[in-house]
Amino acid sequence: MEAKNKKEGFSYTYSATEQEEVKRIRQKYQPQEEDKLTRLRRLDASVNQKATTASLASGIIGALIMGSGMSLAMTDLGEKLGLHGSMGMLLGIIIGLVGIVLVGAAYPVYYRIAKKERERITPEILRLTDELLK
Repeated sequence: MEAKNKKEGFSYTYSATEQEEVKRIRQKYQPQEEDKLTRLRRLDASVNQKATTASLASGIIGALIMGSGMSLAMTDLGEKLGLHGSMGMLLGIIIGLVGIVLVGAAYPVYYRIAKKERERITPEILRLTDELLK
């Protein structure tokens, strides 16, 4: 038997709009150089992002804890958990106060993290702004 080394292929060309879409998708995955202004914007935004994330976490966790305390204080959940008399209400109030403290700490957490992040990236921001303003 004789082996044939014949390659069969399929060729297809895309329309102009499909080619543009293919180029756009390809560009997303190619390594891109970041210019100085884009880096400056990204650094500035990172300060607020980190602070906002931590602040939201504190507020959301605090609200959930506060709600749990309110539920314990205002329903008969304490009796179902085996707490007798007004112990359920007392425990619910204490848990609710812990939640209120966490919710109240959300802004100071934001402020402190934003301040630390600004101090951390200040040299880079000043260097980039000096280069851009020349």
